[in-house]
Amino acid sequence: MARIQLWNGDICELEVDAIVNPANPSLWMATGVGGALRRAGGDAIELAAVGQGPLSLGQAVVTTAGTLAARIIIHAVSLDRDRRTSAVAIEEAVRNAMARARENHVRSIAFPALGTGVGGYPLDEAARITLATVRDELRHSPSIEAVTFALRGAAAYAAFQAAIHAVETSSAVGLEAGPG
Repeated sequence: MARIQLWNGDICELEVDAIVNPANPSLWMATGVGGALRRAGGDAIELAAVGQGPLSLGQAVVTTAGTLAARIIIHAVSLDRDRRTSAVAIEEAVRNAMARARENHVRSIAFPALGTGVGGYPLDEAARITLATVRDELRHSPSIEAVTFALRGAAAYAAFQAAIHAVETSSAVGLEAGPG
């Protein structure tokens, strides 16, 4: 049974197999979560990512995690070239991130709130889409034991907490909210 949990803090500090980076098509990691991952884990992450780009909206690729505690970074393109996003882009980015996780035998994965920073997508809607898509993908991902939504700030945490409470629990997926 996969455990879904919320965590309020810096995604770079998590000890998980994979961290999802909400990427742009060129895969440059200048700002937001990508910039934080590059600063904390080293330039090798960005160099490995850029070498696999450009990508289309929704696609995802895997790189080293550099000096981070994570094993890999999954760069999921959730922003277009103009730094905009949509429900479809977020859903496809999550689906492809989960596919890369399966291919890389990931047992634990951390997602930020894709598209809600520079993408400006509403937190509550992004939380609903992301949670529903992750739950759907977990049915095809028996090796994934834990999904952490790593959120920054009270508003993001509250949006994901509300999305979790809106979803009825099932025997296949355990839902819990961690310390806020």
